[in-house]
Amino acid sequence: MKQESRWNFGYWMVAILALLVFQEYWQRVSTVEPVPYSEFEKALAEGRVEEVIVTDRTITGRLKAPDNRGKTSIAATRVEPELAERLSGYGVRYSRIVESTWVRDLLSWVLPVLVFFGVWFFLFRRFAEKQGMGGFMSVGRSRAKVYVEKKTGVTFGDVAGVDEAKAELEEVVNFLKAPQEYGRLGARIPKGVLLVGPPGTGKTLLAKAVAGEAGVPFFSISGSEFIEMFVGVGAARVRDLFEQARTHAPAIIFIDELDALGRARGAGGPLVGHDEREQTLNQLLTEMDGFDTSVGLIILAATNRPEILDPALLRAGRFDRQVLVDRPDKKGRLEILKVHARKITLAPGLDLEQVAALTTGFSGADLANLVNEAALAATRRKAAAVELVDFTVALERLVAGLEKKNRVINPRERETVAYHEIGHALVALALPGADAVHKISIIPRGIGALGYTLQRPTEDRFLMTRADLENKIAVLLGGRAAEKLVFGEISTGAADDLARATDIARDMITRYGMDEGLGYVAFEAQKPRFLDVPELAPGGCRVAESTQARIDQAIRDIVMGAFERAYRILESNREVLERCTRELLERETLEESDIRKLTQGLKPAAEVAEAPVALPRR
Repeated sequence: MKQESRWNFGYWMVAILALLVFQEYWQRVSTVEPVPYSEFEKALAEGRVEEVIVTDRTITGRLKAPDNRGKTSIAATRVEPELAERLSGYGVRYSRIVESTWVRDLLSWVLPVLVFFGVWFFLFRRFAEKQGMGGFMSVGRSRAKVYVEKKTGVTFGDVAGVDEAKAELEEVVNFLKAPQEYGRLGARIPKGVLLVGPPGTGKTLLAKAVAGEAGVPFFSISGSEFIEMFVGVGAARVRDLFEQARTHAPAIIFIDELDALGRARGAGGPLVGHDEREQTLNQLLTEMDGFDTSVGLIILAATNRPEILDPALLRAGRFDRQVLVDRPDKKGRLEILKVHARKITLAPGLDLEQVAALTTGFSGADLANLVNEAALAATRRKAAAVELVDFTVALERLVAGLEKKNRVINPRERETVAYHEIGHALVALALPGADAVHKISIIPRGIGALGYTLQRPTEDRFLMTRADLENKIAVLLGGRAAEKLVFGEISTGAADDLARATDIARDMITRYGMDEGLGYVAFEAQKPRFLDVPELAPGGCRVAESTQARIDQAIRDIVMGAFERAYRILESNREVLERCTRELLERETLEESDIRKLTQGLKPAAEVAEAPVALPRR
């Protein structure tokens, strides 16, 4: 019997015992009327008593008929030593009962103690559960969620957009289904498979799909759940996890967020709990060395920080295979959209390929959120099905933020925003290879966004030349160039554009070696592969002061050169700029078809003179 079942049984026994005691007391109180001994003798003299029972402490008489209170018996404290002779004179039956008081005395001592310890144990257990301890006896137990019923509810049919990763994991499934057949030529399955990739790309979903396809028990736990406030608990939980998995073999152990547990040893510095984490990692390394894959035990793990993992984890014999689960391309996004679109009602004729083209860089989780937001948008407008306009609304909400219709801006600011957004659009349309403009709006959205220009890539790009990056910077600076051209002054609205343009220019110089004068040299450390966060290494560029000055000048030359190019494009297309801005101010939003009509006659960048620009100064 499990520990939980034993404690529940004890609770029931105490409750039943208390109920029996209460029932006996209630019966005695409800049927027997305590009276003084004088009244008891009076009842005897009046002949109302049919039978008398004598005990060591009391004398009880059963009445021939209930009294006016409905009582059928009366009882009094015994005071006569020679009671038998007296009772014979009244002509009633009488008997003597010798009471056994040890049970009552025992209950009077034991029952309060049981109640006290029951209440104490209940309160302590509740406290331990809230603190995450689960009781001192279970501190070292693994907290893995076990799907022993061999059904995770996920198969490879629920995973799309990662065909290469699925193909890699099919070998694992085949081995778990038929290990003897798979190893007939002497091959062995990898002990561990590490899934690496950006957040939201479906690493955990893939692991569950492997378990669902193989039909084996699936032990799922996060790397952070091994670490506890008590020393040695993490290592104990690792041992317990592998022991449980061996008893259910063939099975899969899945450790999510492995970087929380497997960070390189010695890299954390003198931090609290650092030794405990290293002990836990050492135990994991030992367990991975100690088990035999022939029993059908495989370890899957997922992380988006492979560069910080301990090298001992990644060596052959532990995590033998690394499977990349990257952001999907256009084809993959289309497959993912089809999977999630099964749960919603799509309008007939809706082409999901158009949605896939709009969502470059989206992960699987982002696409699932997009489909849900599109369904909510269609529900809000009381439509019978989800249409392309709903996906566009959902995309705008995710990318630009929530629309703020009640925000009131003054006419001058509104005009500035309109010229700014049209500047972006016209520069993008004039430059070769730039992403197509899908929508322009001057309706405020999100935090501080007074307008936005939505571009749609024509294809997925994995490599970019210097010319491509310079064009991208020019598009970002098109808004600032429009403000400078029309108003002769600049505003704070281009803050985000400037930051992004500067980052691209800095990467061109310091990471991609795109400046002939500085040479093909990388001046900055590699950024994290799958996380869009600033560089974590301290110190920034570790170069000479003179070299740093040349880097700063090269960055400035790229940014200012792109700005002058954008300025020339807008200056040569001033008439188109004014026409589009007037229409945008009137309608607040321009769709792709409207933009195409309004920009007829736009001069491309190749036809714009390359003469230096005399920028107005204020």
